[in-house]
Amino acid sequence: MARKAKGLRRALRLLVTAIAVLIAIPLVLTPVYLVVDPISVPMIERYLTGRPVTREWRDIDQVSDRLKASIILSEDGQFCRHWGVDFGALRAEVDNYLEGKPTRGASTLTMQVARNLFLWNDPSPIRKVLEVPLALYIDLVMPKKRIMEIYLNIAEWGPNGEFGIAAGSERAFGREPQNLDWQTASLLAVTLPNPLVRNPARPNNGLLRVAGIVAERAQLYGERANCVGSGGRLAL
Repeated sequence: MARKAKGLRRALRLLVTAIAVLIAIPLVLTPVYLVVDPISVPMIERYLTGRPVTREWRDIDQVSDRLKASIILSEDGQFCRHWGVDFGALRAEVDNYLEGKPTRGASTLTMQVARNLFLWNDPSPIRKVLEVPLALYIDLVMPKKRIMEIYLNIAEWGPNGEFGIAAGSERAFGREPQNLDWQTASLLAVTLPNPLVRNPARPNNGLLRVAGIVAERAQLYGERANCVGSGGRLAL
């Protein structure tokens, strides 16, 4: 009996230690990522399994303002206003889940950064819960421009290990990301929810229609994305 109790206490200590380490990783790495350019969990998974990874880092000022506005208006319209989590959208998502209605995710750009840097790919309620405190912490530590810069450089933008906007823009259009016009920028933005299937270089009518809507919204409401612009403004 004493041996079993001792084994149980040892297992409990190991569990507590493992949880403490998992908590410490983002607490330590997030400030480090203010100055060190990170790689994502999906990139690490591909490296470990011998699959190709293409990623060239681009500073945020080397990326078209049209793309920044298109991504924010497409993925997270309140990015410049919230503290990492859009609680209104998240509350509506929880209500839909509890009522058995279709859910859309409600992940902000900051929550997506948290997931890609520190969590796993498979969607689950547990992962969504963990994204919330991580996103709040990231938003507390990092300025919005740095969060967007990391997002632009770790997002998956193609089916063959293309990560980051440089690889995505080159694959789709053979262009540097600073040379994107409204059509190419909006097509790259609407590719993000499913980059393994959607091809901005060969868009179907549905993708073209959605990209057109995003481009129109970004031109009308681009000031909502000014927090990621040079000097606090986007040149649209």
